[in-house]
Amino acid sequence: MSGIRLTGVSKTYGRRRVLDGVSLAAGTGILGLLGPNGAGKTTLLRVLATVARADSGSVGLLGRDAADPPARADIRRRLGYVPQETGFPSGFTAFEYVDYVAILKEMTDRRTRHDEVRRVLAVMGLEQVARRRVRRLSGGTKRRLVIAQALLGDPRLLILDEPTISLDPEQRLRFRDTISALAEDRCVVVSSHQTEDVAAFCTRIVVLHEGRVRFDGAPRQLAATATGRVWIAARRDPGARLAWRTDDGRLRQVGTPPPHARLVRPLLEDGYLMLLDATRPSAAAASA
Repeated sequence: MSGIRLTGVSKTYGRRRVLDGVSLAAGTGILGLLGPNGAGKTTLLRVLATVARADSGSVGLLGRDAADPPARADIRRRLGYVPQETGFPSGFTAFEYVDYVAILKEMTDRRTRHDEVRRVLAVMGLEQVARRRVRRLSGGTKRRLVIAQALLGDPRLLILDEPTISLDPEQRLRFRDTISALAEDRCVVVSSHQTEDVAAFCTRIVVLHEGRVRFDGAPRQLAATATGRVWIAARRDPGARLAWRTDDGRLRQVGTPPPHARLVRPLLEDGYLMLLDATRPSAAAASA
């Protein structure tokens, strides 16, 4: 298996079960991970990045068992990870930061290592800031720097937790281009709150809610779960779960449409909303 294989993975922090029997397999391509805050996305990515260990279940990565120490060390050599939050060593330049990570990845030959550092900085368009102190970089530039270090060593598995945070629209488009090209021959897992990013470049989507997989399929399949639930009208209807005004002044509404409503084709975010609504207890059940 060239990517990941999880079977019955669970993880508990204190009394809270953050992951609850997650089973998942993925190979070449981009898998997008969606879910509300607290759904378990970051914990799942930490398990995939071998930063956290599952309490139960099996974790197979790049054809190796992540529970086995020698195998785990080999996995880490072939893995790139972008955490949601990253600290930077004080006083480092952009080049020094990526070089430091390269040393941690056991790239011992100085000349070869520096060539690789320059390569990944160039991939992320950071050549001009290579000698600048990290603390003086903008938030978006720092985020690109973190993505650059994840590309060291041409990893076969990329785990990216909210990689487009702080990126401006142009940078996000360039990121899509870079990751789409990389995913041609490796496994990429991306967690994001930006549904438009997920819809744009992910070939498959997994939705987590309360630590469980609630959906696993193509973006168009997730959008289709809202078929017949999205409509356009001049005024907000009582059955609308959400509504917002479009550029022609009418309201695009999601929920339970009235009879003879003008239905429109649902988007991925519409299907995502309807899916999460279906997983929540009804008002009647909640008050029982």
